[in-house]
Amino acid sequence: MSGHSKWANIKHRKAAEDAKKGRLFSKLSRAIIVAAREGGGNPETNLALAHAIEKAKSFSMPKENIERAIKRGTGELTGSSFEKITYEGYAANGVAIMVDVMTDNRNRAAADIRHIFSRAGGRLGDSGCVSWMFEKKGIIIVNKDSGAEEDQLLEVALEAGAEDMRSEDDHWEIITDSASFKAVLDRLKEQGVEVASAEVTMLPKDTVKLDKEGARKVLKLMDALEEYDDVQEVYANFDIPDEIMQELAEEGI
Repeated sequence: MSGHSKWANIKHRKAAEDAKKGRLFSKLSRAIIVAAREGGGNPETNLALAHAIEKAKSFSMPKENIERAIKRGTGELTGSSFEKITYEGYAANGVAIMVDVMTDNRNRAAADIRHIFSRAGGRLGDSGCVSWMFEKKGIIIVNKDSGAEEDQLLEVALEAGAEDMRSEDDHWEIITDSASFKAVLDRLKEQGVEVASAEVTMLPKDTVKLDKEGARKVLKLMDALEEYDDVQEVYANFDIPDEIMQELAEEGI
């Protein structure tokens, strides 16, 4: 999973850069709007909304933006009507891809996503063709230079309901099921743990190891999907060895 974790870190850094420009906020707002529309405006009783708000906060989205998005979702404010659609398909080397989209134009989004897949050497599949390869999990990242002690961090996380904690090069990944995510995150914060990022995501059950050329093609598709305004999240089951990821990073990919 090391290569996949590195991609997640790269994506988070890119998102942080986008947040500074305000570009990310529209995507975060859409997630809040749809969650509030589907489950109501109270994050205490709407888990999807709680997750969307937590992610927005992790990128320092202003409180007033979050509140406005909730009101748009509940109908207290008017605005565009978004719907959530998940597309599934394959990248190079049979890598499974899931794409969460929130759009106000289903036909446009479908055509555009299909074109992005095709242009990058992938193909769009039928609904359900790859979703069985993923599990919904919470991922909480704590950097190793944050001052946290590994044993204490593990103890607090497990007592709060976490499933596992993995050690990567410069951070720990705390894994939870989606229902326990908020409780674990709240407990860590209560204990003064500095959380680098936290989100509910789709983790692959198995991964496809890629060589350099395969990695180049897959990352090209991932980047193209991430850049599309209607795309909220992209999930994939690739594993890129550290040395290949480093080489591609040096090439600017």
